[in-house]
Amino acid sequence: MAGSMARAALRRGGVGRRLMRPPALGGRAAAAGWSGPAAGGAVQYCAELVRKRDYEGFLCSLLLPVESRTSAFALRAFNVELAQIKDSITQKATGLMRMQFWRDAVEDIYSDNPPHQPVATELWRAVKRHNLTKMWFMKIIDEREKNLDDRPYRNIQELETYAENTQSALLYLTLETLGVRDIHADHAASHIGKAQGIVTCLRATPYHCTRQKVFLPMDICMLHGVSQEDFIRGKQEKNVRDVIYDIASQAHIHLEHVALDDYLYNMRKVDFNIFHPSLQKKSTLLPLYLYIRSWKKTY
Repeated sequence: MAGSMARAALRRGGVGRRLMRPPALGGRAAAAGWSGPAAGGAVQYCAELVRKRDYEGFLCSLLLPVESRTSAFALRAFNVELAQIKDSITQKATGLMRMQFWRDAVEDIYSDNPPHQPVATELWRAVKRHNLTKMWFMKIIDEREKNLDDRPYRNIQELETYAENTQSALLYLTLETLGVRDIHADHAASHIGKAQGIVTCLRATPYHCTRQKVFLPMDICMLHGVSQEDFIRGKQEKNVRDVIYDIASQAHIHLEHVALDDYLYNMRKVDFNIFHPSLQKKSTLLPLYLYIRSWKKTY
């Protein structure tokens, strides 16, 4: 059902129509890791990338007005492109080169000369359509670049700063695609983004542990006498669950978002066992849940 709803919404919004393919790629676009044009053009490339790598963001984007939807896909695809750099490299220097590609791409987008890369092409269209603020793109790139170092957050405040400059910045740009430039809306987006960043960190912990990495805030781990090795070994003792509880509680303080609330509720049901199999499953009812909330205008 989730797939059929998503496809129907794509068709209604015009994303499903075939477009001209973007021009063949040159050196800079190839450096960003894109291998070739996707069938259907840049719009479909962005939508499919977000569907595969940011499914909840994909569903939420489908609920936006038609005039903002393709721009939202471009923004989220940009975020995905940056987010997956860290996991796709073995040397930091390679990651820095790819980040520099996107920094140059944003500069060129604002000079009306975007590189021939589908996400960059759609970002240029979004910037032209909505007069998006360049500063937010640069904050996302700068923060993602800092995060290329494989080290845990020193404290919860450092994690929140990362979330503010990535997830919240993405939400500020999304608000701009909707024509919303309001201090109260930005304040709400800041809290939602911080909650989302914290939850994303928690959700990714089991995956990172399989790669012998732990990024949870060190101050909270030390408070409960938990080491990185405890997480890597998948220990489920009370002090390990207490670490997750403390971090989740900080997300709950900021919480205003349905999809995040669902994950935190499910985490409470398994007593904050971050490795519980139920937490790794996608919610098949999420598309319907979001649609009902949208119809009722309650979030």
